[in-house]
Amino acid sequence: MAPALLPGDRLLVVRHRGRLRPGHVVVVSDPRNATRELVKRVSTLDAGRVSLLGDNRAESTDTRVFGPFPASAVRWRAVLRYWPPPRIGFIPSSISTGSDPAAHALSG
Repeated sequence: MAPALLPGDRLLVVRHRGRLRPGHVVVVSDPRNATRELVKRVSTLDAGRVSLLGDNRAESTDTRVFGPFPASAVRWRAVLRYWPPPRIGFIPSSISTGSDPAAHALSG
């Protein structure tokens, strides 16, 4: 999920209630191993299904591999990074990709 999230970032997540929106960062069970969880960004919503993508598309294993997830699979939404101290803050709801899909910059 770089650049929005980096290895070692610790997140505050809240139980998902209400409506998902594109840009939300969510937590779902890994379809390959139910004991693991994946952190991905909501890309699109359609008829009770949600497409989830990693911000670093060149390195992410996401909907392009697993297919869309049922919306009910989204149990948590990430709202805040609380560690490390220099990176404390809200999770950005979007990124811009420019011409190179692997090069991302925070859009604010």
